[in-house]
Amino acid sequence: MPSLSTPPSHYKNKQKRGKSKGSFAESQKLAKLKAAEKKVNKTKVKLDDLAIFTQQLASMLQAGLPLVTAMDALQEQTNNLVFRIIIRNVRNDVASGTPFSEGCAKYSNAFPKLFVSMVRAGEASGNLADILEKTAGYFEESVKLAKKVKGAMTYPVTVILFAAVLVNVLLVFVIPVFAGMFTSFGSELPGPTQFLIDTSDFLKKYIIYIIFGLFIGWKALGKFFATPRGRGVKDFLIIRMPVFGDLARKVSLSRFCRTFSILMKSGVPILQSLEIVASGSNNVYIEKACTEIARNVSQGGQISEVLATNTYFPSMIKHMTQAGEQTGDIDSMMVKISDFYDVEIENMVNSLTSLLEPLLIVVLGVVIGGIVIAMFLPIFKMPTVIGLIM
Repeated sequence: MPSLSTPPSHYKNKQKRGKSKGSFAESQKLAKLKAAEKKVNKTKVKLDDLAIFTQQLASMLQAGLPLVTAMDALQEQTNNLVFRIIIRNVRNDVASGTPFSEGCAKYSNAFPKLFVSMVRAGEASGNLADILEKTAGYFEESVKLAKKVKGAMTYPVTVILFAAVLVNVLLVFVIPVFAGMFTSFGSELPGPTQFLIDTSDFLKKYIIYIIFGLFIGWKALGKFFATPRGRGVKDFLIIRMPVFGDLARKVSLSRFCRTFSILMKSGVPILQSLEIVASGSNNVYIEKACTEIARNVSQGGQISEVLATNTYFPSMIKHMTQAGEQTGDIDSMMVKISDFYDVEIENMVNSLTSLLEPLLIVVLGVVIGGIVIAMFLPIFKMPTVIGLIM
């Protein structure tokens, strides 16, 4: 009989298994953290995560929690490992006496210039919590706007991709079966049918090269659009697209007005505000306008004077900006312009969704139906195709 002081062997085995499982889980967690630490300065933090972080931080500071304590709590709550490490690093900087804005400025992939400038303005005015709350509201509006536009684009892109895959499957796998059967007829096929068979043969021979070429072309196009000249070409093509060009223009104008407004309301100097708006716009027309406005303002001019000569900005923005300058309340006027464009964007998105759905269904039906009819056309004309054997 085993002694009471000696644990049974099966109990020892369970303990070993428990320790091995725990050590394996710990090693996995450690490996994930190490991998995330390598991505700290490379991976871009999503605006959704930044919006949640900013709102929670503002709420905690308004409740009277010290900044370091608030960041400790937020570090534990954040699911994004990369962002969690960034928050930890900034928290350590703040605890060692570094200003919060300087700590955030080290991680441009997580904290954009707008956030850093707002924090700096909050530190200077001693009203960091309220300014962070305004910043969180701005980020939330930006996220909503982006989701609206992406939501409008998701359906048509999905349908187009589905149609492309379906057509290629028919051409590469289905049509060759019919082609072998039609070849045995020994007669000339109708033009549409012959065209489909020739297209099918071409795709079967060169499909790998086509896919590889498209991939290389996409990468090359992406690199070109990343250059200053390429960005200009991209923006030029986008604003000239039917319907979608007008939508993209309104989105950029709404972002311009809202960003400029919140920076001005928070006490950021106007020249610095224009620089931040330009860098965050991702639009060469907005960037050029901000540069012209900054030069004109530094010489004692008005914002509306530049907008009046810039064709990218509609007359409504020019007149409302001028009215804001006259009343000394240009930031509130910019908010009204942004709200107006947000409503316009929402209406356009709803209209596009309702119009594109039936249109894409019709296009898809015509393409697939045309392929089916072209392949069955020889069967409908069977006596001609088989040489009037009957």
